[in-house]
Amino acid sequence: MNEQVAIITGASRGIGKEVAFQFAKAGLKLSILGSSDEIYQTKAELEKEGYQDVLAFTADVTDENDIDHVVEATKNAYKKVDILINNAGLGAFKPVGDVTVEEWKKTFEVNVQGVFLASKAVLPIMKKQKSGTIVTVASDVSRYTIPEGGSLYTSTKYAVQGFMGSLAQEVRKDGIRVGTINPGMVDTYFANGTQGDPEKKDWLKVEDIADAILYMAKAPKHMVIDEMHLHPLIQDYPRM
Repeated sequence: MNEQVAIITGASRGIGKEVAFQFAKAGLKLSILGSSDEIYQTKAELEKEGYQDVLAFTADVTDENDIDHVVEATKNAYKKVDILINNAGLGAFKPVGDVTVEEWKKTFEVNVQGVFLASKAVLPIMKKQKSGTIVTVASDVSRYTIPEGGSLYTSTKYAVQGFMGSLAQEVRKDGIRVGTINPGMVDTYFANGTQGDPEKKDWLKVEDIADAILYMAKAPKHMVIDEMHLHPLIQDYPRM
């Protein structure tokens, strides 16, 4: 994977940040984006470790102009885009009666529209190259439902699963691989949580998810890993 170029959304902290570090260690050139200036802290930490091929952007994944700018700037700097990691996401858990229309729209915009816009933006480059890998971090609830408070979040992940599955079939003739990773409970900042809480000690770690994403991305070119499902041993969930 040395000298390949990867764009990673939601790389300010959590899973996306860990993916950035693991990709940098593997020799990739990076373009990382986040919704706040915190993304520049990730860039600074990477550079402190000796990884200099890092572009950083504050960008709204729901804004087509923002995403197009990131992809174009990445192409101009590195001449190609080999990998896209769709990691940015939003968690919202409420009974249906308490979900506002604004919350519904915002969650779908980040979780679904963001994946669509980033994927759409890199496709012309990857098609011209006749190669590319798109991996989206979805959720285990893209395959089953949450009994209480999960209607909004689950709906977005089902939508992502459908989009990625169709996209995979559409672009495989162009040499582009599309895969989805579906984690269960992960010790991160998801849904305004705190990473490192004692109650999460037996949950999956961000390193576990980043390891899996790296494995998917570095698979031999003739092979596509369509989906991966990861859960902590302690998690009880419906078998798929």
